[in-house]
Amino acid sequence: MYYKGYYHIFYQYNPKGAIWGNIVWAHSVSKDMVNWIHLEPAIVPSKPYDKYGCWSGSATVLPGDKPVIFYTGIIDPKPSPGHQVQVYAIPANYSDPYLREWIKPDDNPFLKPTSENISAFRDPTTAWYNNGHWKMIIGSRHNHRGIAYLYRSRDFVTWVKAKHPFHSKRDTGMWECPDFYPVASKGTNGLDTSTLGKGVKYVLKNSIEVTRYEYYTIGRYDLIKDIYVPYNTTEDGWGGLRYDYGNFYASKSFYDPSTKRRILWGWANESSTQNEDVEKGWAGIQLIPRKVWLDPSGQMLLQWPISELETLRRKKVELNNVIVKKGNIVEVKGVIAVQADVDVTFTFSSLEKAELYDEKWAEFPHHDLGKSICGVRGATVQGGLGPFGLMTLASHNLEEYTPVFFRVFKTIDKKHKVLLCSDATPSSLNPKEYKPSFGGFVDVDLSKKKLSLRSLIDHSVVESFAEGGKTVITSRVYPTLAVIRNVHLHVFNNGYEPITIKKLNAWSMKTTKTTSIS
Repeated sequence: MYYKGYYHIFYQYNPKGAIWGNIVWAHSVSKDMVNWIHLEPAIVPSKPYDKYGCWSGSATVLPGDKPVIFYTGIIDPKPSPGHQVQVYAIPANYSDPYLREWIKPDDNPFLKPTSENISAFRDPTTAWYNNGHWKMIIGSRHNHRGIAYLYRSRDFVTWVKAKHPFHSKRDTGMWECPDFYPVASKGTNGLDTSTLGKGVKYVLKNSIEVTRYEYYTIGRYDLIKDIYVPYNTTEDGWGGLRYDYGNFYASKSFYDPSTKRRILWGWANESSTQNEDVEKGWAGIQLIPRKVWLDPSGQMLLQWPISELETLRRKKVELNNVIVKKGNIVEVKGVIAVQADVDVTFTFSSLEKAELYDEKWAEFPHHDLGKSICGVRGATVQGGLGPFGLMTLASHNLEEYTPVFFRVFKTIDKKHKVLLCSDATPSSLNPKEYKPSFGGFVDVDLSKKKLSLRSLIDHSVVESFAEGGKTVITSRVYPTLAVIRNVHLHVFNNGYEPITIKKLNAWSMKTTKTTSIS
C-alpha cells in the first residue's frame, strides 16, 4: 500500500530460517519501490487466534487515511494446513509514516468459519465500498470447487457473509490469495478498488494451490446480485490467462494514488533443494513490481516493470540492424550480464519457413500446453522461424545458459501461433536444481513481421516480457559457472529463417540500496 509518501510491502517471512514455518508479517518501506528500508516485523504470533502463524492478507486504506490490515490467523495446526480465522490490525500511531507498530484490537478474530472449510478459509482481500457497504472476499474451496466468499460490513467491524459466493468454479481446487480489482477500458491508468462506472471492467485472480500457478479472468461486476461474472472470452479455469507463465505465485495488486497506477507484486520460490536453501540463507523473493492495465483489445492485461526501475540503469550497449543466420550467436559485449535490463526488437522478412504446429500436442495437459511444447522444442531444436532470442546467464563455453526465445508455428488452416519460452533446462550443471522449460503463447499480429522482448536479468532470476507485456515468464535459476563476472549475454538464432536484431538496448544495472532499522 501507499501511505504518507511511502510504499509499504508486507510479506510472509520466517525469522528463524530459510524453510517454511514461524510465519510473521515482515515489513519494508520505500520511496520508489526500488530501494528499501527493512523494518521490524509488523505482525507476529502473539494471540491464541494466530499462535501458529500470521498468514497472508491485505491492506485497506479507509477514508481519512486510516490503514487497516486483514490477515489469516492459525489457531491450531490441525486439520492441516491449519484451522484458519480472520484477524485485523491497526496502526498504533497514524502519524508515523513508517507504521512501525500495529495493534490487534480485542474484538479479534473478526471472522470465523461457520459452514466453511476451516482448513481452507484464508487470504482476505483489500476491501472496496459500494451501496452502503464495505466488501471483501476470502479464498476457499468445497471439495474440488474453488470459491471466493463475499463478506459485507456497514462499519468495517461486523462482517456478514453474502448468500451467494462472489464467484466459484468447479475442478479448480483451493483458491489462495484472491485479488479483485477494476480496470479502465481505455488508457493505462489504474483505478481505486472501489471505482464504479461506465468503461470499467473487472479482474478476478486466484492462485491455485493444486497447480501452484495463477489464473485470472476479465469480467463484469453485477452490483445487484453482488457477484462477479467473467466474460466468456477466456477460460475460467486452470487453462485461463496468467500474469506469468513461469515461477510466479501468490501475487497481489494495489492502487497507487500518487501516480494513478495499479501495481502488481508477485512471489517466486526457489528452484533449489531445501538443504541448499538453508545453506544459501534465503528462500523466495519478491519480483520486480509491475504496472498492470487492460490491453486495448479488452481481452487480456498488459504488464510492464515500473518505470522507477530505470533509475538503476548504468552503461548502455546498443546493437542495430544485425542479421543473425541459423546457428549463429552474437554476443552483447560491454554489459554486466549478471545484472542487466535488455530490450530488443527482432524482425524477419517472411513467415513462410514457420514450422507446422503438431496436432498431437493437443494430448498435452491443456493448462500446461505452452510449457509442454517448450519442453520438446527447446532452444537447441532447429526450427523454421525460431527458435531465436536471448541466451541469458551464459557461461564462457555455454556449459550453462538460460535461453529466452520465440518460436513461430503455422497451423493446418494457415494461421500462426507465437510461443515464448524461458528454458531453465541448460541453466545449471547442478543436478539437484529444478530446471523446467516454461512457455506461454503470445497474442500478436505478425503482419509487421517483428517481435519484441524485454528481459530483466538478476543473478538467479530472469523476468521476460514479450510484446509490451502481453506474455510474461519468470525463471529462477542457479548456475554454477555463470556467476558474478563470469557471465555472458548472447542473441541466438536456431531457425532456418534469418532474423534481424532491429534494435537492442542493454543496460548494466546498479544494485539497489537496502537499509535496516530495528
